Amino acid sequence: MNSVRASNVSRRPRRVSRPRPVQPERNHQERDEDVPADMVAEESGPGAQNSPYQLRRKSLPKRTVCPTKPSMEGASTSTTENFGHRPKRPRVSGKCQDLPAPAEQYLQEKLPDEVVLKIFSYLLEQDLCRAACVCKRFSELANDPILWKRLYMEVFEYTRPMMHPEAGKFYQINPEEYEQPNPWKESFQQLYKGAHVKPGFAEHFYSNPARYKGRDNMFYYDTIEDALGGGQEPHFDGLIFVHSGIYTDEWIYIESPITMIGAAPGKVAEKVIIENTRDSTFVFMEGSEDAYVGYMTIRFNPDDKSAQHHNAHHCLEITVNCSPIIDHCIIRSTCTVGSAVCVSGQGACPTIKHCNISDCENVGLYITDHAQGIYEDNEISNNALAGIWVKNHGNPIIRRNHIHHGRDVGVFTFDHGMGYFESCNIHRNRIAGFEVKAYANPTVVRCEIHHGQTGGIYVHEKGRGQFIENKIFANNFAGVWITSNSDPTIRGNAIFNGNQGGVYIFGDGRGLIEGNDIYGNALAGIQIRTNSCPIVRHNKIHDGQHGGIYVHEKGQGVIEENEVYSNTLAGVWVTTGSTPVLRRNRIHSGKQNGGILVYNSGLGFIEDNEIFDNAMAGVWIKTDSNPTLRRNKIHDGRDGGICIFNGGRGNRFITERKWSKYSSG
Repeated sequence: MNSVRASNVSRRPRRVSRPRPVQPERNHQERDEDVPADMVAEESGPGAQNSPYQLRRKSLPKRTVCPTKPSMEGASTSTTENFGHRPKRPRVSGKCQDLPAPAEQYLQEKLPDEVVLKIFSYLLEQDLCRAACVCKRFSELANDPILWKRLYMEVFEYTRPMMHPEAGKFYQINPEEYEQPNPWKESFQQLYKGAHVKPGFAEHFYSNPARYKGRDNMFYYDTIEDALGGGQEPHFDGLIFVHSGIYTDEWIYIESPITMIGAAPGKVAEKVIIENTRDSTFVFMEGSEDAYVGYMTIRFNPDDKSAQHHNAHHCLEITVNCSPIIDHCIIRSTCTVGSAVCVSGQGACPTIKHCNISDCENVGLYITDHAQGIYEDNEISNNALAGIWVKNHGNPIIRRNHIHHGRDVGVFTFDHGMGYFESCNIHRNRIAGFEVKAYANPTVVRCEIHHGQTGGIYVHEKGRGQFIENKIFANNFAGVWITSNSDPTIRGNAIFNGNQGGVYIFGDGRGLIEGNDIYGNALAGIQIRTNSCPIVRHNKIHDGQHGGIYVHEKGQGVIEENEVYSNTLAGVWVTTGSTPVLRRNRIHSGKQNGGILVYNSGLGFIEDNEIFDNAMAGVWIKTDSNPTLRRNKIHDGRDGGICIFNGGRGNRFITERKWSKYSSG
């Protein structure tokens, strides 16, 4: 620093020193008392008298130190030998002296934090980073979160830091809860290289290069189409920020792995709106494998909302061989045909997460023609048709979606549609929560399907499917409907508190009903009728407000190894020409009509069951009924073991005779 100052001095013209008036000689103490402290010029090293860094401050406090001998001797030698100044006051042994601080030392160490922060507030991000390299104190002050928050909001508008730790992943945080001290700076570094769509700002930005010096890695555009076309700019890494506003009828066809994200204060997605009135708003084509679109509202809002050609138009259209990520978007369609989101074709495999697909006048999400994809944590509600359609070998993975208040069915799989549905909450839809039809074969695991205005699950017209470990409750009609040659697997579910029955199998329905807990329903826990023939086993059917199992109108089926207990009426009813096989069941604690009631020409095989502790007879046979009973244990009935009356018959009675409290009708 001394050499720099010396060079500065050497370039200045010499000043002619005026002769000093002769003053009477005084000691040092008198000299300090006569000259005001605020008029004393602090000297700092060689050339300090003419240095541009010389400072005068009235309020500058003096620094009192006890100098060492070498330091004082060195300072005295340099000033007297090089520049001919008058020598420093001689050191008084054993006393502290007032020493002048160098200007740069003052700036780095003594200037108040508030003043330094005020100076730093005029710097842009690159200059602020350079200032942080000067010294430890500047490094701490230049990393002040308030400085970086101001810069951050000026560029990106977010009122909370948007973290971008890896490709395809964005999320906002609360700064107070973040583990690092300055999330604003960290987010700034992650988002720095990007193009910005900010109508009206591009001209201002490029016409003021001095004001925005150092932001060479940022590009500004007025339209999204221009930003997509600027992908050949140097330093552009495919990140596009779309700032607050409504962008209408832009041609957004994406066929490269770009990242497009809304940038706005507050609730970002509500303030960045992209809509189209004539064509699909976003179209993803082959080549957009790793594209990302997030934090914006995407609308399709045609003038003629019922025009048939809009069947092919959507808010989002995802075609063959592409797998974009759609994240934190609000998706709306006012068209009465087609769907809001359409995923179709071999290799179409998007990730759609944290989106709101609601209030659409058509289908919310449509997956077809061998398309796949992952759909997680979405809100799908109040759509005019199904919340989700899966068709024609579509095979998505759908997790933790909230599908509710639809004006039609919640989820509709048909025409060989498939899919894996896990941990979804499906409720209050006008028709069934989940409908399966025409060879569709979905897997539904650990979902809650409840408060449907008709039924919970409706499987018909040769539908299939696996429904495993779900909670199915409080539906207006049956929790599960199976009909017309359908053959689903219903396993390990809790089916309870239905306003009608638990499981209703009719019209040639089939299926495996296994390991379920069926209780508290207003009608029978399981009802089998009209030539239906399911396999019902290992279920608990209890505490129903009606009977446990009701087989009627030529119902069939194998009913084995169930526990049927504590139902208000009979544990099992068999009537009107029905021929079920009841095998190895435990039927007990019936409250009114006993264990098994066979009447009105009921038939069937009742074998190897344990029937006990019922309020009335263990088995009632009446009105032309003729079942076959083999090897049953019937005991502890409070009104008889087997009661046959009113024309009832029985083909064979081979029973265990070691009963207690047995009586025969």
